[in-house]
Amino acid sequence: MASLKELKGRINSVKSTQKITKAKQMVAAAKLRKAQAAAEAARPYAERLTGVMASLSTKVGKSDNAPKLLAGTGSTQKHLLVVANSDKGLAGAFNSNIVKAALAKAKALLAEGKDVEFYLIGRKGRPVIRRTHPDRIGVQFDTTHVREAGFNEAEQIADELVGMYEDGRFDVAHLFYSRFQSALAQVPTEQQIIPVAAPEGAAAESDAVVEYEPGEEEILEALLPRYLKTQIFKALLENNASEQGASMTAMDNATRNAGDLINKLTIQYNRSRQAAITTELIEIIAGAEAL
Repeated sequence: MASLKELKGRINSVKSTQKITKAKQMVAAAKLRKAQAAAEAARPYAERLTGVMASLSTKVGKSDNAPKLLAGTGSTQKHLLVVANSDKGLAGAFNSNIVKAALAKAKALLAEGKDVEFYLIGRKGRPVIRRTHPDRIGVQFDTTHVREAGFNEAEQIADELVGMYEDGRFDVAHLFYSRFQSALAQVPTEQQIIPVAAPEGAAAESDAVVEYEPGEEEILEALLPRYLKTQIFKALLENNASEQGASMTAMDNATRNAGDLINKLTIQYNRSRQAAITTELIEIIAGAEAL
């Protein structure tokens, strides 16, 4: 049985940990409000741009003059998995759920005989993927120099992906991130970003009679890179909100667990202290009777 000194030391240690987890929970809650507002504000623009893409892609998608970002390379052999993680921990299963989704996709593609390469954003997903696929990591995009990845980072990533695509490094690119629903729910999401897939409902929207000036091909040539940057930017915003929500929930659970442990240790300490006092009294009484 632990001594009174050891129990008191454990109680103080858990209390110190509880203060840290409580502070982290409050910080995450404050950041969550801002991150959630940013993610929700970006959704209407991304959805409207998706609608425009739907209308244009159904008209131009099969044309000989269709941009390569839309038409594809004519092959689906080489796949690039773009995995967006955070640089910080203490966020529950946020990062591991994204990595699991990417690894499941890689396993399915490899089973079909496809070539797979990883493009990693953020530090937290790297160890697992490096351990399971050490020879398939192509690019590791560094976001440690910024507090929160934003449009500048999305623009750099999109430009690099387009360059890799034009160089023939891959035929299809899939983006993995976590879509924010609430502080308790973050959904690992996969999205094909290259070649740009015609969004759902594209056929219905294409029935509208719309005349574009200049032509659809020229508009798409300029719009496709912006669309790609927007989708990556949206994913980074969703990731940031998801990370803060997961962190807040994880730290709240940790704080509660610390409180439960403190209560158990306190009860054990009091019982041990009472037993020690009782033993001491018995020894005193026994000594007095001997006299």
